[in-house]
Amino acid sequence: MAQTTTTPISPPPPTNLSQLPTPSRGPELNALLGKGSQFEGKLLFEGTVRIDGKFSGEIVSTDTLIIGEGAEVKANVQVGTLVCLGDYSGDAKATKSIELKAPAKVRGTITTATVVIERGVFFEGTCKMDTTGASHSAPMKR
Repeated sequence: MAQTTTTPISPPPPTNLSQLPTPSRGPELNALLGKGSQFEGKLLFEGTVRIDGKFSGEIVSTDTLIIGEGAEVKANVQVGTLVCLGDYSGDAKATKSIELKAPAKVRGTITTATVVIERGVFFEGTCKMDTTGASHSAPMKR
């Protein structure tokens, strides 16, 4: 007696573009220093860069730097936008904004036009507001 087996047939791929999965709406990354990676030196970049590993040195850009959760960064940073979820030590200057999101731990001086610090963030240092976009800033008046 012959034995037959049946193999399930998967449905055909969608032909309607609206049925395709939508990509995430996060920023497109130009570079990533992943978990388990370690780098020391000077980083110059355009676009968006995310660091999830360890970095020490200097970072310069007019665009976006993301320090991911679990990252350890000890650097002087000059960028357009800084988003931090990891451990950061150093002086950070951002012409547009700095966002510190939980569970970030930040030690140092941050200088920017717009700052957001979420509940649950550890911040030890100085915050200077600079709406001119220049690399230097005057102390905030009270």
